[in-house]
Amino acid sequence: MSIWFKQDITLDQLDQLNKNNLAEHLGMLFTEIGENYLKATMPVDHRTQQPYGLLHGGASVALAETLGSVGSALIIDLDKFICVGIEINANHVRGVKSGIVTGIATPIHIGSSTHVWDIKIYDDQEKLVCISRLTVSILHKR
Repeated sequence: MSIWFKQDITLDQLDQLNKNNLAEHLGMLFTEIGENYLKATMPVDHRTQQPYGLLHGGASVALAETLGSVGSALIIDLDKFICVGIEINANHVRGVKSGIVTGIATPIHIGSSTHVWDIKIYDDQEKLVCISRLTVSILHKR
């Protein structure tokens, strides 16, 4: 059974959310919508690398927060609520110098006022690069 409020959401619609913001600048693309997860990719290139040529930890966190925040937005009724990230942490466990990384966000907790997401980011060889946890606050629209 799907956790999404809107059952007919498409990848193209999700990618429209990335237009003219950080996600677009970093080259993020949504690639899969499962019954209880979202996947997106991000290139490891001049936009996302730190001075040593490795994937910047902040870029990994940006991918993680994008996945979890969009996931929460897909769970709630956006006519009544908004969602905002309130805490994120990340453990960077492997360096990446090139290629594409893939993030997978799955919910740990879906409550009426908070959502908690587990986001794992993998390299091209499907080796774990980063694990992150995001807490999102669900607020009534004013």
